[in-house]
Amino acid sequence: METARQDTHTSRLVPLMLGAIGVVFGDIGTSPLYAVKEALGGVHAPLTTTDNVLGIVSLIVWTLLIVLTVKYQMFIMRVDHQGEGGNLVLVALAKKYTAQSPRKQRLIVVVGMIGVSLFFGDAAITPAISVLSAVEGLEVLTPTLQPYIIPITILVIVLLFASQSHGTKQIGRFFGPICLLWFVTIASIGVKEIVYHPEILSALNPLYGLRFLFGESNANTFLVLGSVFLAVTGAEALYADMGHFGRPAINWSWGILVFPALVLNYLGQGALILGDPTAVKNPFYLSVPEWGVLPVVILATAATIIASQAVISGAFSATRQAMQLGYLPRLRVIHTSSTERGQIYVPITNWLLLLAVIGLILGFQSSERLAAAYGIAVTGTMIAVTSLAFGIVLKNFFAWSLWQ
Repeated sequence: METARQDTHTSRLVPLMLGAIGVVFGDIGTSPLYAVKEALGGVHAPLTTTDNVLGIVSLIVWTLLIVLTVKYQMFIMRVDHQGEGGNLVLVALAKKYTAQSPRKQRLIVVVGMIGVSLFFGDAAITPAISVLSAVEGLEVLTPTLQPYIIPITILVIVLLFASQSHGTKQIGRFFGPICLLWFVTIASIGVKEIVYHPEILSALNPLYGLRFLFGESNANTFLVLGSVFLAVTGAEALYADMGHFGRPAINWSWGILVFPALVLNYLGQGALILGDPTAVKNPFYLSVPEWGVLPVVILATAATIIASQAVISGAFSATRQAMQLGYLPRLRVIHTSSTERGQIYVPITNWLLLLAVIGLILGFQSSERLAAAYGIAVTGTMIAVTSLAFGIVLKNFFAWSLWQ
């Protein structure tokens, strides 16, 4: 079943890894900007005691490990169709394994269509919320720019979508070095704080997370878990964009750079709060040296814009898969790479997404208002479809028993 290219020759793998860093991991790579802040000091009362900080940071680290490394890389990404991944691949396989039950097949198709719809919703919301939140930072630097936030955001969005016809390989070459610098930067920031408060390393012990989950003293566990989930927004892009870069490039990029950088930064933010509980109001930027705040703001703005690319590329792949399975009529598909058959551009998907993103920006007006819709789209895609369809594949292809 697994037909993804396994050529890991350095001359070919390194450029693909650089492209994957810029395209696939842009979304999840910007989660440190808000995940710890929301988990420890969101709508619920600030949770800045030592046990709470260690417990919540432990939950974030182990959520990354279990969801991204174990669930997606070790299992889900092993299932592909001619190198392509995504929800529709799982739906097609699940239908194959339930061929004797038309009722189950109909249910799988319905769930699959809902999941793809949610993914397209994610592909529209992610550019809107990421770019809007980045441009909103201009108001902090110069309040007089507030009236120009929406026009500037729309201009950036138009430029982003207009560049899609050049292909993810070319875009990845441009975005890759920026995201590479971003991950090195957030890792360095995290290490600095860990040195000051090395006790945060205790959060690597999953027992702290379990104690927080099942402890009787915390009544906000459900709200906190919703915030912890922000750390893995963008995880679906690993599978959806697998055809663009291949499984080896994505896996190596995650293991060598992205995962260590994220863990170090989350631990660093936790360390800062252990030393200064008031830092919970914005632990990411307060962990940056004063002289580096402005450069990091600029770099973060670039990174959040890049985060949009992962879901846009995934939307192109989902469109082609839907056509192949007969769920969409034949549309124009342009191959943008002579070596990677998964790198494609679908004009109608691109321009319809652009209109949807602009509509969201004009309708919601702020990133804060978009947050709830963002969570619904991402959660629904990962849980309602990926987990359900993959469960059927596990039972049949991997011959797992029901309890497994």
